[in-house]
Amino acid sequence: MSTSQPDASREPGERCTPDDVLHARTGTDVSPEDVVLAAGRDITPRNLEWARRKIETEGPAALDKLLP
Repeated sequence: MSTSQPDASREPGERCTPDDVLHARTGTDVSPEDVVLAAGRDITPRNLEWARRKIETEGPAALDKLLP
């Protein structure tokens, strides 16, 4: 039985993919609910209003900034 070596296929000196490259979204529609959930918050009227303001100021990037 062979052991798995996940880094064995990497080139020497190759680093992990940066977070800003990993984010994927199929469209530009970002809902306040998406932002609230990505922030790890409960969906409440107060949090939805916070998310609406965040989307107004940051656009769809508001969601990207919250994702790991």
